[in-house]
Amino acid sequence: MRIHVVGTSGSGKTTLARRVADRLGLPHTELDAIRHQANWTELPDDEFVAAAREVAAGESWVVDGNYSVVRPVLWERATHIVWPDLPKPVVMRQVFWRSLSRALTKKPMWNGNKEHFREWVRADHPIRWAWSTYERRQREYADAANADPRWVRLRSHREIDDWIESL
Repeated sequence: MRIHVVGTSGSGKTTLARRVADRLGLPHTELDAIRHQANWTELPDDEFVAAAREVAAGESWVVDGNYSVVRPVLWERATHIVWPDLPKPVVMRQVFWRSLSRALTKKPMWNGNKEHFREWVRADHPIRWAWSTYERRQREYADAANADPRWVRLRSHREIDDWIESL
């Protein structure tokens, strides 16, 4: 299986992807860990695409992330595209608590990066990003899911649990 987990910020992509990878014994790649280098420096697109191509070439994998620049590379090889499509209030609660936890604990994420409260005012902070992109992602992914049988749309935590259990 080659599974790409997509969804808005805070929808639980990484948690879902880790659970699936653990259940199936597959390697898991978090695209944020590739894209965001030390000091939040973004990996250039050509290098990012090359890294995604390397991951996608694998026999089986679970990848999570929403980067349009690598989407064609991953979707070409994916056997499943999984979308945790949770209601906006649930997503906002999840992204808020995740950001709060990260800012309070100062636990490093990818490549030593940490989340700080002072970043919450930035337009690209995950809380603000989730709020401002939720509806656009809904439209974009609903269209894609309706046109492609590889899509698995999961609309609640119960559906997520049931789907993982079915694997």
